[in-house]
Formats: sequence, C-alpha cells, structure tokens
Amino acid sequence: MLNALEIVTTVIVGLMVGVEFSVAFVINPILNALPDDSSQRGRSHGGRSHGGRMLGAVMPVWYIGSLVLVAVWAIAGWHHDGAGLVVTAGALLILSVVMSLLLLVPINNRGKTWTTENRPDDWKEQMNRWDRFHYVRVAVIIAAFALMVAALA
Repeated sequence: MLNALEIVTTVIVGLMVGVEFSVAFVINPILNALPDDSSQRGRSHGGRSHGGRMLGAVMPVWYIGSLVLVAVWAIAGWHHDGAGLVVTAGALLILSVVMSLLLLVPINNRGKTWTTENRPDDWKEQMNRWDRFHYVRVAVIIAAFALMVAALA
C-alpha cells in the first residue's frame, strides 16, 4: 500500500511540476511576445499569472492535494528509508504554498480585474514580478519533486 501511495504522490507532484514549468518557460514567454493588450488578456484568461481563470481554479487544489499526499507518505513511511527526504519535500511544498499565498495570489487577484481600460500603468512590471516569483516557486517544487524521487530510490 505504501508503494502505491509513493507512486501516486510522485506522479501527481511530477505532473504539477510539469505544468508549472511549462507556464514559466513556454506559456508566459509566448504570451509576453504578443502585443501589449493580447498579453495581458491572455494571462488573465488562461495563464496562471494575473488571476488566470483556467489554471487559477485548478492549481490551489493541486498544490494542497499534493501537500496532503506527501504528508500522508511521510507519516506512513516514517520508519522507512528516505523518510527524511519526504519530510523535506513536504517542507518545500509548504514553502511553495506560502509563496503562492503571500507573493503570487495578490498579483493574481489584482490582475483578474484588469481590462484594457482600467489596468494600472505598472501592469507590465507586476506581470514581470509575478514571473520572477514563479521562477523561484518552480525551483522550489522541482527540488521537492527531486527529493521525492530520491526517496523512492
């Protein structure tokens, strides 16, 4: 049973890492290359940054669900090899959630309300700030994922 939990948790976190990686290094660069109005509107509708409606609804559940699965793995496998790695991975996932709540979500919430007519003058700087915070968060969740994979070995 523990093996199944380990595999399911690793796959779910791995998929989350893949989505967040693609947002950082594929989707947002594509959106950033669009003309001004299209970039902001695309981020608002589908992307993660600036309150993306599509991923913005799914990712909180994915982050918390991943954290719960890692916590269950850490508890169930406490006396097994790699438990310390899983606990550290869980701590990194907690850090990613805290980063999201304190740094990224406030920008997202502001961005949800922006239109071409009402967006602030510094909207591009706010998008760039979100991107920088997101790069750090991606590095954190990649590290968590790597620790989980190492715990399986």
